[in-house]
Amino acid sequence: MHDYTRFTKRIAIKAPVNEIYNLWTTQEGLEKWLLRSAVFTSGDGHVRERTQPVQMGDTYAWTWFGWPEEVAEHGTITNTNGTRHFEFVFGKAGIVSIDIKEEHGETVLELVQESIPTDEESRWNYFIGCQTGWTFYLVNLKSILEGGLDLRNKSEALTNMTNS
Repeated sequence: MHDYTRFTKRIAIKAPVNEIYNLWTTQEGLEKWLLRSAVFTSGDGHVRERTQPVQMGDTYAWTWFGWPEEVAEHGTITNTNGTRHFEFVFGKAGIVSIDIKEEHGETVLELVQESIPTDEESRWNYFIGCQTGWTFYLVNLKSILEGGLDLRNKSEALTNMTNS
């Protein structure tokens, strides 16, 4: 039987580990390749500066291009080591962890999404839907870092797009 509670996506990126990590752990970084808006709030209720790295216990509100403002994701940062590992609760879709590694002289980003609910709707929306989304966004991260081209659809008028 297939395990619908987790999946792993890996991609090699020609960029320094710290540069990749910063694009995951700051508002400014996430808005370059993933999100329209990424707001992080510290445990004591202060909104983090755009370039300030997130900390464990921070909460977030994220919105995407190609989706209305009302379609926002909220969650909590559950782990960050400041260099290679970042983990967050991805709303109802489970827990996402990011690890940036060196393998055979290459920098490899590994994304694991786990604790995905197993009802039929979650299988479709989170197991299949999130894999599709993460595949595109990891390619976009690679594109931004290796060539500077942002592949995202930024138009709300265009719906059901692979790149939003």
